[in-house]
Amino acid sequence: MNFDYTDDQKFLKSEARKFLEARCPPTAVRAVLDDPSKGYDAALWAGVAEQGWMGAAIPEEYGGLGLGRIELCAIAEELGRVCAPIPFASTVYFFAEALMLAGSDAQKSGFLPKIAEGHEIGCFATSEGPGALSPSTLQARVEGGKLYGTKLPVTDGDIADNAIVLAKENGQASLFVVNLKGAGVARETLKTLDPTRGAAKLTFDGALADRLGAPGEGFALAEAVLDRAAVLLAFEQLGGADRCLEMAKAYALERYAFGRVIASYQAIKHKLADIYVKNELARSNAYFGAWALNAGAAELPIAAAAARVAGSEAFWFASKENIQTHGGMGFTWDVDCHLYYRRSRQLSLVAGAPRVWKERLVSQLERKNAA
Repeated sequence: MNFDYTDDQKFLKSEARKFLEARCPPTAVRAVLDDPSKGYDAALWAGVAEQGWMGAAIPEEYGGLGLGRIELCAIAEELGRVCAPIPFASTVYFFAEALMLAGSDAQKSGFLPKIAEGHEIGCFATSEGPGALSPSTLQARVEGGKLYGTKLPVTDGDIADNAIVLAKENGQASLFVVNLKGAGVARETLKTLDPTRGAAKLTFDGALADRLGAPGEGFALAEAVLDRAAVLLAFEQLGGADRCLEMAKAYALERYAFGRVIASYQAIKHKLADIYVKNELARSNAYFGAWALNAGAAELPIAAAAARVAGSEAFWFASKENIQTHGGMGFTWDVDCHLYYRRSRQLSLVAGAPRVWKERLVSQLERKNAA
């Protein structure tokens, strides 16, 4: 089976790279890093909306392009290469996917066209602090159509217009759409390692909540959304990891030590080879995940977990070894290595830590073998 992109998808990926290299150089990422109050690069967000990328996987009847998840994966990979400081993942991988998965016709008609046009920023709020969330530990609740409780950290919760929140209603966990600009919502921006992707503490005190999906399906729907997002995030991580390898190789070929380029030393060769091996392992898992996601295959939970684990490991390793290859220069503010290290840490946690996904992968494999 051929998991590679088609010619049309390769063209889309190539054009996306040209656009992002021109509109999102490291200086654009640094502008948000230096001034986190900006929240995100509004000009880049508008440009991405003009390209139609937000609606790549959204059906045409809701204002999208209706291309499919494979095209969205190709775009995600290019966004990862430039550490794009925009809320694309929160809005498209989580918010839009949840709406397409479980939203009513009214909810889809109300939100999806605005997402496709770039006029809506969404986020996904499930976590309530350290530790894994379970039905017994879930504290957020909905009473009389109003939400009470706290969610943290919520990626892009400081700039989002609406959130999809996991909460209990009549003792059952469900998902709810909440307007973050409405009454009963308080936001507090949190400090993180990567300020180019904001995070917030959201406190709800009587905020209006509109249920998404059937009552009691909250955890099942949340896991389904996370599986979809995990594959797309894996492509962002793959793009970032590939860029780290390119940076490390380029520096190793131009940096001289003891009269030789450092790329000629065995220790550097082995370092770059190790990055390459992990990147290719992540690529194969990401491609398998993309196939499962696009086909709606039963293997998606396993493929998503494998892609998530491999992508997180590859990007973290590549970003770390990129810094080491640059030596003392790699630790400085002026060199761009830290931008990728920051993003590797952020992406590895945004949908649950690698430890959680390793446990999910093992449990899914045990379930499959038992069957």
